[in-house]
Formats: sequence, C-alpha cells, structure tokens
Amino acid sequence: MENEILTHLNQPQQLEKLYRQNKSAFKKAFSALYPELSDNSLAQFWHERLHYETDEIYWGTRRDLQFVIIAALVAGILAKIPAIFSLDEEFFYPRNIGFIVFPLLTTYFALKSHLEIRKTALIIGVTVISLIYINFLPNVKNSDTLILSCIHLILLLWAMLGFAYVGNQPGNLQKRLSFLRYNGDLLVMCALLLISGGILTGITINLFAIIGYKIEEIYFQYVVIMGLAALPIVGTYITQTNPQLVNKISPVIARLFSPLVLITLVGYLVAIITSGKDPYNDREFLIIFNALLVGVMAIILFSVAESAKNSQRQTEIIILFLLSVVTVIVNGIALSAILFRISEWGITPNRAAVMGSNILILINLLLVAIKLWQVIIRKKDVSEVGKSIAFFLPVYACWAIIVTFIFPVIFGFK
Repeated sequence: MENEILTHLNQPQQLEKLYRQNKSAFKKAFSALYPELSDNSLAQFWHERLHYETDEIYWGTRRDLQFVIIAALVAGILAKIPAIFSLDEEFFYPRNIGFIVFPLLTTYFALKSHLEIRKTALIIGVTVISLIYINFLPNVKNSDTLILSCIHLILLLWAMLGFAYVGNQPGNLQKRLSFLRYNGDLLVMCALLLISGGILTGITINLFAIIGYKIEEIYFQYVVIMGLAALPIVGTYITQTNPQLVNKISPVIARLFSPLVLITLVGYLVAIITSGKDPYNDREFLIIFNALLVGVMAIILFSVAESAKNSQRQTEIIILFLLSVVTVIVNGIALSAILFRISEWGITPNRAAVMGSNILILINLLLVAIKLWQVIIRKKDVSEVGKSIAFFLPVYACWAIIVTFIFPVIFGFK
C-alpha cells in the first residue's frame, strides 16, 4: 500500500480509489509515510482528512434519525408482544428474543450500505424461515434441542447482521473485521447508556416515591423493558454517526483486559489442579469451563480486531499470543472432557453441540496463534492475524444453521 501511495501521490483520483478500496490499510500506510511527505500540500490535505476529529456530536440526517426513532419504538412494541396478546412469556422470549432487535439492526445496515436486492432477499428469506421454524418447534418440556436451537438462532441472526454490515462486499475481510470492532464499540456504548439509564431510573422512581406514587411496577414493565429493547439500536446509531466517542475507549479496554485475562486464566488452570475439580466427571464444572472458553475467545477476537486496526507494540502481540496459547490448552481440556463423556455415556444433543463448537474454536485459535507467532518471529503484518479471524466467521454461521435447523430433527426434538 505504501508503494502505491507514493506512486500516485500527485494523482488525487487514484489516491481516492486506494482509500475506498481499503480505508484502514490506507490510513495506516499513509500515517507511516507522512513524516517524509509533510511538505507536500496534497499529503497535508490527506493527513487532515484522515485524522480530523471533532468534539461536536453529529445526530445524522433527519431520515436516519426518523428510522432510529421508529425502529426503537418497534423494538419496544415487539418486546411487549406477550403482554399485548396475552402470550406465554416462557414460550415467546426464548424463541423470539433475537427477532426483537437483530432484524431492525440488519435493516439499518442494509439501507446504509444500499444492499443489492438478491442479498436483501436472502436476509429476508433466512429471517422469515427462522421465525416460522423456531416458533413451530414442538414445545417439549426440558428439550435440549429446543434450547440449543434458540441459542444458536441468535448466532445466526447475528451472522445476518454481519452480512448486511459488509454490504455488497461479503468477501472483504477488512469489512468483516470492522464488523467485529463495531460489536466491541456497541458493547461499550450500550454499557454507558445502561449506566445512564440506571441512574435515571433510580432518580425517577425515588422522586415519585417522595410525593407518594409507587411507579416501580409500571415503570419496569414499560419504560425499562422497552428501553432495553431499543438500547442496541440507539447504541448502534450513536457509534455509527459519532465513532470518535468510543474508538479510543475500545482499544484501551482491549489492551487493559488482555494481560489481566491471561493472568487470570493461568491462575485458574493452576487452581483447577490444586482444587481437585475436573471437567471429566463434573458436568456443572464443564459447563462453566466452556462458558469461560467462549468468553476468552471473544476477548481474543476483539483484541486482535483492534490490533489489525492499529499498530501494536511487540509486548501486546506477545501477550495476545500467550493468551491464545493458554486458551488452546483450555480448549483442549474441554474438548477431551466432552469426548470422554461421549465415550462413557453416549452422544446427546448438548454433547454434540459443545463438541462441534469446541472443535471450531480450537481450529480458529490455532490459526490465530500461528499467525501471531509469525508476526513475532517473522515480523509479518499484524493484519494477517485479523484476516485469519475474518475468514473463519462464516464457518460459525454454518455451524449455527446446523444446530438450529438440523439438530432437532436428528435427535427427535429431545
């Protein structure tokens, strides 16, 4: 990229093409070159353009703001469907909680990226089929396949959101990484909004209590539930219109938590040995062990996505490598425990789902660890690590489809 920028330095149209092809790589390469080009007027323009930041809050266009307000209201109404139509909440929410927010977010990004008609039709088709399928699954009490379908359906809807986010460039690995960063930024923004909403809730309830009104029940039933449903939509809109609000917080969180998680994970493995607990014969412990694995995997993916965006110090890359290696060890223990339980007590929907997930995560972690090792030893570009993650994302989507739609049939809706 640096050579191309130098070649076309005095050709504004070519520079614009390079920038639009890969914005993050262009910014990284240009920033590295700028000290040598600071006397060039066109280079000065690009430097200001790439690094311009404002403290002002931009609320977007009127059309975008109208869409967000309507979408937030729709999400709130969808969240109250059981109360409106007197439906069983235990039936409705596990099956449909993903449909309250994800289709609206998907619509937002589909409109924003001017998604092609055939891609839009694919998203609509998958969403409608999923909605019908999950709600017509037999309502078997304590059904493992039903629980697995509900959980993995959320992952599938998340994948549809990612498909809309990357727009008409589904093969663009940088856009996929950008989608991961968006998820991290959204979590940060939602946490801030949630804290603000909690403070407002406390103030409101106590103010009314002072004058003799007990509004807790009605406030939580309507304001809180509808607010929680609208939270991801509002958070998404803020992060997309004002990226400067969180784009400095997310990297700090990634850099702060990576070494802390590494220390915690190593200490936890040592504690397992001394405690006498093992995931081979303790089912509850194995569940917690796998939840830990998924959480650490998410931190690694987010940290690597941030690393691919920004130039990282060698120490940070080494920490990520060590974290990925330790997580591979944790994954190996969890996978061996699942295989042990299958050999001893046979296959079940839960064991099959966990085994498949662990295998996919193990492969992904190994790819990440190998790429990080190559960055450390061979001084390769850290963006290659991000590409190995972005390439693997559709695999998780395929696995979500299998567990959601095929597992109930294979295991007889047990």
